[in-house]
Amino acid sequence: MDKIITIPFGWLLNWLYEMTSNYGLAMIIFGVIVQLVLLPITAKSKKSMMKMSRIQPKLKAIQEKYANDQAKQQEAMQALQREEGVGMGCGGCLWSLLPMLILLPLFTVIRQPLTYMLGASTEVIEAIAGVLDLNVNDTYFQVTAAREIFQDPTRFQDIAGITEATLQGIDFSFLGLDLGLQPSFNVFVAEFWVWGQIGLFLIPVISAGSQVLQMLISRKMNDSVVTNEKGIQDKETAENSQAAKTSKTMMYMMPIMSLVIGFTVPAALSLYWFVGGVVRTVEDIFLTRHYRKVYDAEDAIKLKLAMEREAEEAEKERIRAERRAANPEGITTNTSKKKQQKKQRDEERSAKAAAAKEYAAKKGLIVEEEEEEETSMSGIPDRPWCKGRSYDPHRYDPTEE
Repeated sequence: MDKIITIPFGWLLNWLYEMTSNYGLAMIIFGVIVQLVLLPITAKSKKSMMKMSRIQPKLKAIQEKYANDQAKQQEAMQALQREEGVGMGCGGCLWSLLPMLILLPLFTVIRQPLTYMLGASTEVIEAIAGVLDLNVNDTYFQVTAAREIFQDPTRFQDIAGITEATLQGIDFSFLGLDLGLQPSFNVFVAEFWVWGQIGLFLIPVISAGSQVLQMLISRKMNDSVVTNEKGIQDKETAENSQAAKTSKTMMYMMPIMSLVIGFTVPAALSLYWFVGGVVRTVEDIFLTRHYRKVYDAEDAIKLKLAMEREAEEAEKERIRAERRAANPEGITTNTSKKKQQKKQRDEERSAKAAAAKEYAAKKGLIVEEEEEEETSMSGIPDRPWCKGRSYDPHRYDPTEE
């Protein structure tokens, strides 16, 4: 199954090498092409991580609400992640590990250039190893053989079945460095204090450093989308979230892995990793800006709604304050509908009586004021509403036989 990836990788790398006549430049272009091919996956990973960062305030609220019930807490968090379309666990971290998986087939192509780049058969490779007295079980014997063929192809012309492509060999030099060699920690020893050794030492170091920078930029951009219910950036939640803790772990783990691997494999692999890291950083910036526009629009709506709610609450409080100022004693009037109607009738009667009295005074008449007898529906003045429509005062009278 590994040949499904290694064979196309070998063909592409060899084609780039033939086109540029420079192994290092071919590796750089190869790294750019691979990252562009992985761009849809990178975008998916970025979107997932940004979504995971964005829901941190909601996750924090769930943790506080179900602090004493871990089962309900996990259930609510998983429901929220499903609702938001966020992957479980570390979100996009699993997708971000995919570029590391590409290193395995690429490592195979780099350490076996005769097989995957020059297309030599097993018999020809064994014959070449015999000419150079190399052990075919050595990890990097094909790198040494490809270098030797490039330097002196005449030594291998008599090998049966060898092709012109194989006799071209490979020149691993790039900026005065041999990318087919492994970097060494002994660079500070006087006898190794040459550019060829110093440059190889710097490649994995710079590659690891660029990954630290990439993680910092990515984390800062992801944290910028962590906003509260008002659409305002929530820095405290972003710094203390589980996603931030995972990011911190990855920020240390990935560069260390890159550094360790860089000193155990040919420098070409570290060069690829460095180029890939630079391209991913550029992609990360553009993808963040793209998704940030979407989230900024959402935050603008959230902020607008929050401001409208605050304005409504402020208006309600202003009205309440006016009422308190108008009625400092807190005395409330009775708003019973029946009593309001009775009050209105009494006011109308009083107005009519006053008008009649005024008219009589103008005419010189004497008007006797009659006392209005208050009647009630029940016949009981103190309890005007105690009897309903079906009241029958003779219901319980003794019947005559």
